[in-house]
Amino acid sequence: MLEGKPFYVAGTNNHYLGWGSRAEVDDVLETAKRMNFNVVRTIVHSVIGSLDGTTGPTVWNWRSTADSSNLGMHGVYVLYWDTKRDSWAWNDSTVNGLGRWDYVVYRAGQLGLKLDIALLGFWQWAGGAQQVCSWFFPDYDPASDPGRYTLFFSDPRTKAFYKAWVEHVLNRRNAITGLRYKDDPTIFAWDLMNEPEIDNTKSDPHGVPLAQSWISEMSAHVRSIDHRHLIDSGGEGFYDRPSVIDPGVELAIPGIDFGVWHTYPDYHGITPEEVIALIHRHGQTAEEAGKPVLMQEFAYSALHSDQPEAYRSWVDAVYDDPHSAGWTFWRLVGKVMGAPTRDFPEAESDPLTEYAPDNGEHFDLIDSPDADHPDTVYESAQVFTSAASQMVARNRPPKGRPS
Repeated sequence: MLEGKPFYVAGTNNHYLGWGSRAEVDDVLETAKRMNFNVVRTIVHSVIGSLDGTTGPTVWNWRSTADSSNLGMHGVYVLYWDTKRDSWAWNDSTVNGLGRWDYVVYRAGQLGLKLDIALLGFWQWAGGAQQVCSWFFPDYDPASDPGRYTLFFSDPRTKAFYKAWVEHVLNRRNAITGLRYKDDPTIFAWDLMNEPEIDNTKSDPHGVPLAQSWISEMSAHVRSIDHRHLIDSGGEGFYDRPSVIDPGVELAIPGIDFGVWHTYPDYHGITPEEVIALIHRHGQTAEEAGKPVLMQEFAYSALHSDQPEAYRSWVDAVYDDPHSAGWTFWRLVGKVMGAPTRDFPEAESDPLTEYAPDNGEHFDLIDSPDADHPDTVYESAQVFTSAASQMVARNRPPKGRPS
């Protein structure tokens, strides 16, 4: 609900808003607005080791000179290991740190968009929880460590870090708008984490399954700081996997306001038709919990000639399901500055030269025909534009009645 009225979601994900130049941020958000979207989901990245590069190694290629879409960070980092203090620290800089989000939130608000923001990522491709674990556990290997799915969610040090980080982000005062993030109406929701994969066969010291324990504790922590915004887990919402939390159990947690789920048929070994069945299964779970559910991440490779048709069938199924609140697909990209990476802030308004090359997954969508991308990419973008117009129309009061 928004101001007492139902709020249906039609939107997208973008991964590089936190480190892209202002021109790149503008291009993504303006495109989202032009495509009739009302929510853009994104993730607070990047997390590194020590600045000297050796005391606390960075477990991913932070110094890549690729374009923004392909994880060229331009020297931006929000969290790091401080060798002087022998502790972790945040980087609040508006040039190369958390302060860059001030412009993202400001610009989205100007355009009438809302942001669904994950407070941290699980995966190591931009640091995330895996980099945090490497701060505390010597020789931690994010690809193979047996504690990959437990340490961050159970160790007192990582839990204390997460709580302090959340408090810092939510209480940040935007240097452009003057609003604290926790008070800004541009924020739609906070994800506790992007895809927190927690081994739910393990338990906390009180015998509560670990995923249920962590999500309960941290959602309550976020709510103790921010009383205005929605909270969700950011999780993948898998059914029938004993190692993860069941969607129905997750929705029963008091601090979780709505359900979310992610699906990638190419990775999950399911067909496009089975995605439709999942849409209705999640809708049924949401009805039983008395909470909404959002199809928060989904993609189907552009190498499939039926990509536009599959997307159309999915958004139609969400629209027709009485218990589904909407969708945000993975992922919309815009034009970027060319590589090698230029330093900020000098390049903030440099001209955008081209669409970034796809990272190999073929999930990127662009809102313009482009010789370097399959025709299905633009066709699928048109599917979402049309579907978004239909979905957000539900948020308008009927003609002839007072708003």
